[in-house]
Amino acid sequence: MKTKFSYHLTLLILTITFTSCLYSCKKSKEPINDEAGRGDTYAIVEDVESNCNPAWFPHSQTPPPMEGNGSPFDTTSTTNSIFHEWSWQKFLWLTKPMDNGKTLFEDSLTLVTNELLPIEPIEGVALVLTDVGQAGSDGVLISNESFNGQTDTVYYGIYANNILLEVADSMKSVILNDTSKVSNTATFPVGALEVKTSWVQASTIPSGQQSDYYLTKAYITPLQDTATVALLGVHVVGVVKNHPEFIWATFEHNSLAGRYDWASTTDQDVPVTSNENLMFFAKGDTATIKNITYTKSTSSAAENVFTVFQYGIPRTAENAIMPHTSQDSATNLSNYNNIVRLNECVSESLSDVWKNYFYNGSVWINTDGLTHDQQVELMIKAGGSIGSADSTSSARGSLAAFNITMETFAQTFGVSQIHTMDASQVFNCMGCHTTVATVTVGKSTFKNSKSPLYFSHIFRSYLSVSSGVSVDEIEKLRIQEFIDVLERETDFNKK
Repeated sequence: MKTKFSYHLTLLILTITFTSCLYSCKKSKEPINDEAGRGDTYAIVEDVESNCNPAWFPHSQTPPPMEGNGSPFDTTSTTNSIFHEWSWQKFLWLTKPMDNGKTLFEDSLTLVTNELLPIEPIEGVALVLTDVGQAGSDGVLISNESFNGQTDTVYYGIYANNILLEVADSMKSVILNDTSKVSNTATFPVGALEVKTSWVQASTIPSGQQSDYYLTKAYITPLQDTATVALLGVHVVGVVKNHPEFIWATFEHNSLAGRYDWASTTDQDVPVTSNENLMFFAKGDTATIKNITYTKSTSSAAENVFTVFQYGIPRTAENAIMPHTSQDSATNLSNYNNIVRLNECVSESLSDVWKNYFYNGSVWINTDGLTHDQQVELMIKAGGSIGSADSTSSARGSLAAFNITMETFAQTFGVSQIHTMDASQVFNCMGCHTTVATVTVGKSTFKNSKSPLYFSHIFRSYLSVSSGVSVDEIEKLRIQEFIDVLERETDFNKK
């Protein structure tokens, strides 16, 4: 679930009272009709755990969430809701406005390459965008031309905080000094953070809608020019106590893509359409699984893309909750409802541009009752299957978590039909981000290396580039790794 950095062309503040926030988050039996015109409403919200805290607002004063000792995660029995609450609060904290007009993440984190190397400003512009290739596949996503009469590719950027950078530098030295330690049990500490972002030129958005997006100035390397860009999607990937695998949370703007209609699905796939123009879907057009399937052509460009599983909740025909996953149906539905209510509550409590962004879910590993060493043992033993959504897995939360702007082509890994998908075919961030990796150090390649550090692909690439491996070679290896996983899944699904 990562973006890569390599050159490729081809406020008003609303003060709210404690009572009003509780009212906005109260239990309801009314269906949520969000994003009308793009598929069904998926569920009726009844039992809800998650609430947005009045202390999060106003947005300019959002505090960081508690993550370590004494936090909600400092327990042997967690609830689904605390992970979603952490995700929204972390996002609000990262996006709160600074005195210089920037967000906290732009102001306080370090913009890095896919190899975890700092990116220097160009022509005085701090946000430098060089990459148009998507996570893993290197596929390219382009905006809908009919949205505003022109089209543009999506650009990607990665930020890291000092905690992650310092540990990465320290462990790099350890491993490069003794490659027998390429497999290890080290973990990133509580507070380590990556923020992955996607952007498009603001000129692709109708002028009357541009104020609905967070806008900033960027230097776009493929264009060799500066431009105003709009933020589309964000991954918030952070370590909290008892979760060295990171919580993988994702956010999107609410006007981006179509949505697959599970309620109308019976024994065949239903074509996706939209009755409004969206950033990545043209009004009146139709799309099928081919529009979100990785092929050589998607490495050139893809459009009219759509969400398969809203909020990362696996569904089946007639909108039923998918059976035989790592969570029972009641938990999956509760996961969905918690997200719906949090999104509604936060949106009603914001008055700035961020009310136009929504939380699309998060995924994590069940470590309840385990010591740190047992957590590491579990993750290393699970290896490449740690993100599996089937009944044997420890994956929890939004089991099909993804971001439409970053993992467009990893929603239906290796399947030819959507309506027949089962738990063994559900994919999420930890389908690629695992504890097992092929690590290249200098001229040596260490296959099946194991470490919780390898949840971070940019750390692994940092090891390689620091040992003299070229960026081009690192990217070739990374793309081939994605293709190998895709082919393996495709072969499995044919059985």
